[in-house]
Amino acid sequence: MSGPLGSRCFQMGVPLFTEKVIIPIINWETNTFSSPVLAVLVFASIALFPTLILPSSPSMWVAGLTFGYGFGFLLIISAAAVGVSLPFLIGSIFYSKIEGWLEKYPKRASVLRSAGGGNWFHQFQAVALIRVSPFPYIIYNYCAVATNVEYWPYLLGSMVGMVPEIFVSIYTGILIETLANASHQNHTLSTPQIALNVVGFCISGATIIFFTAYAKRQLKELQQKEDGLLLQ
Repeated sequence: MSGPLGSRCFQMGVPLFTEKVIIPIINWETNTFSSPVLAVLVFASIALFPTLILPSSPSMWVAGLTFGYGFGFLLIISAAAVGVSLPFLIGSIFYSKIEGWLEKYPKRASVLRSAGGGNWFHQFQAVALIRVSPFPYIIYNYCAVATNVEYWPYLLGSMVGMVPEIFVSIYTGILIETLANASHQNHTLSTPQIALNVVGFCISGATIIFFTAYAKRQLKELQQKEDGLLLQ
């Protein structure tokens, strides 16, 4: 398949919402907000949405397509520190109710409780693995306090565990901008651009699969160790 033909097929494969939704949002964002104001809005949404049980991934995409890997990462990770801390503090107010909820689902809760035992490093490691695993992170934000995990291992473990997701989200934002610009400006992507985007997408997918599988295996080992200590 020739370069121009391959580019045209790739463009035709872009979902319709790219032109109807993504491009208008990017144009509205660019024309409405300056970079400092946009940085504040992105920070606020990533910091507050988890407390409201709302996904913050779209805000991370905006950080990626607007600020790139460097400042985008710093913006997201600092906002995420607030985003995981607020539910932890709020959860401490409803400690008894959350603990009762965990007792109703012992199998699911056993994964979370594995982060509450052991020394500082054990808690840090378990929290980081839970963040990488498929367990809904928004729910864990509120449930963590009832597992008796300490705040600092919880915070640092959360930051480390969220790094893969952050970089994938930033890349997604950059990719969305690339596809949106190509569609909006009505020009074809070059063969190197297509290859780079395909390789980047594959690496992102492989990264998610690898870290998820690794986290699930390590969490299982931590649970087995904890169960062994309890039986002694």
